[in-house]
Amino acid sequence: MTRTTLAINELKNNNLPYLVCITDPTAGGITASYAMLGDIHIAEPGALIAFAGARVIQGTVKEELPEGFQKSEYVEKTGFVDLIVERKNLAEKIGTLLSILLKKNSVISTEQDETTENTQSLSKIA
Repeated sequence: MTRTTLAINELKNNNLPYLVCITDPTAGGITASYAMLGDIHIAEPGALIAFAGARVIQGTVKEELPEGFQKSEYVEKTGFVDLIVERKNLAEKIGTLLSILLKKNSVISTEQDETTENTQSLSKIA
């Protein structure tokens, strides 16, 4: 994990984005370390995103956990995840995000000054 974190810092030092794609399941040390160092966090629909199991957390806080706790949709609402994207659509979304973040062939600046709703939402995340 140390080498990965150092590599992520090199990206950031060179003004390059670090995008994280969270798949099902992502838990434990991954969640506690480099999976949360990203500039943008993308998750699969319904992915389990956790550090500890729900029973452990429930036993610790001694409260009933909300429905869908630790699923990507709930985690997105709490601000831990930026986007939920089906795996089949990842390449397109990542390409769009990178074009925005790196300002290369940006889909934001079209010749006719038109911006789609999808691009607007991605721009806010970026």
